[in-house]
Amino acid sequence: MRLTTKGRFAVTAMIDLALRQGKGPVTLSGISQRQAISLSYLEQLFGKLRRHEIVESIRGPGGGYSLARRADQVTVADIIIAVDEPLDATQCGGKDNCHGADPLTGARCMTHELWATLNEKMVDYLDSVSLQDLVDQQKLKNPEQSVVVVHRNHAAVEPN
Repeated sequence: MRLTTKGRFAVTAMIDLALRQGKGPVTLSGISQRQAISLSYLEQLFGKLRRHEIVESIRGPGGGYSLARRADQVTVADIIIAVDEPLDATQCGGKDNCHGADPLTGARCMTHELWATLNEKMVDYLDSVSLQDLVDQQKLKNPEQSVVVVHRNHAAVEPN
């Protein structure tokens, strides 16, 4: 299986969004800046995520996106499938017309079952990892991401 940029970016953007839950809607421009992902690409991805009811949009000033479900109820598989990322390691896309298949008998290629089983394992694994799991990992790695810290540069004034 080759996870493309679409799947990687969708998961990354969803972690960014979930890290900021409870602080109001998150703008795609903010995610774009923080994660170095094109804004137009994020708009496409979030349109798909919204249609799959993983995120919801809030319009108007102060609008943006928020999770439509709790982070522990969204899996990595949900995200990847929502953005139309194929989770298939077979050459035939599961259609049984493999390269190397026997054209006389219609038998699958010799490694079809291996790759089909890998597909099942990948989906099972990605379905076992929640967005909350990934958020928790990020908070452990970067505790400062879970807290917004504002630094102000005050000029020191010496008394005369």
